[in-house]
Amino acid sequence: MLHISKTFLFSTLICLMYSCESDSEQAPNVTIPKDTHCPGNITDATPTENLDVLVWADEFDTDGFPCPKNWEAQIGNGQWGWGNGEIQYYTRENANVSNGILSITAKKEAYRGAQYTSARIITKNKFDFTYGRVEVRAKLPAGEGTWPAIWLLGSDYLSNIWPRCGEIDIMEQKGWDKKTTLGTCHWFQGDKPAQYSLNRRVTTSTSDFHVYALEWTRSSIKMFVDDKQYYSMSLNKNMPFDNDFFIILNVAVGGTLGGTSIEANLESSMEIDYVRV
Repeated sequence: MLHISKTFLFSTLICLMYSCESDSEQAPNVTIPKDTHCPGNITDATPTENLDVLVWADEFDTDGFPCPKNWEAQIGNGQWGWGNGEIQYYTRENANVSNGILSITAKKEAYRGAQYTSARIITKNKFDFTYGRVEVRAKLPAGEGTWPAIWLLGSDYLSNIWPRCGEIDIMEQKGWDKKTTLGTCHWFQGDKPAQYSLNRRVTTSTSDFHVYALEWTRSSIKMFVDDKQYYSMSLNKNMPFDNDFFIILNVAVGGTLGGTSIEANLESSMEIDYVRV
């Protein structure tokens, strides 16, 4: 993909956003990384009330592991498969940028006691933010049993144990249904976990790139696929969505949404063109 096309698409988006009615509750509160050596950190951005200022982005223009000033790889198989019964072992090597595209690849290979490897990268302590519009242009893995996810987790999750910390799933996909994606929020309500989830039919999710987006303000969370809204949830002071969150990109194998049927000789990637906030 030509980089000029990325610029054109985003410029068009900016024009569209400026034509929208202002919402005084939409001013993002962001923590901009101080180090400017890594492309993608927009240190002179001043957020407005219109979700129309780019404050952080990764265009994945440098080959190899994605920019370490933006991303950290989480390594291992986690506690009980990261809490979801997943069967992959996350490595740094399974996240790789080439020709302007980040590939997160799940594949069948024996590694440290696991039979599959994949990658999970996060922006924690590199870019944590409250409120904004997040856009990720991605093509999802076609392999049966893969569970790709583009999501946000409350930055205080170590002390404010999930789901009290909050979770915003901009896109997830089941391992047995590659024509549908999910948008979900998780939190703790009263004395028990709560969630709100909706499906979106995306029949070409594994063959074409689509833009998965979130608009997060003080009053609501909305989700979109290719600028078509399908999800809306009102927020209140008893929910944890008024704190910093960070971005996570990963492809799990098996587990709660991956399922038990795994493609033989699995090797399948989620390809990401850009992430923008």
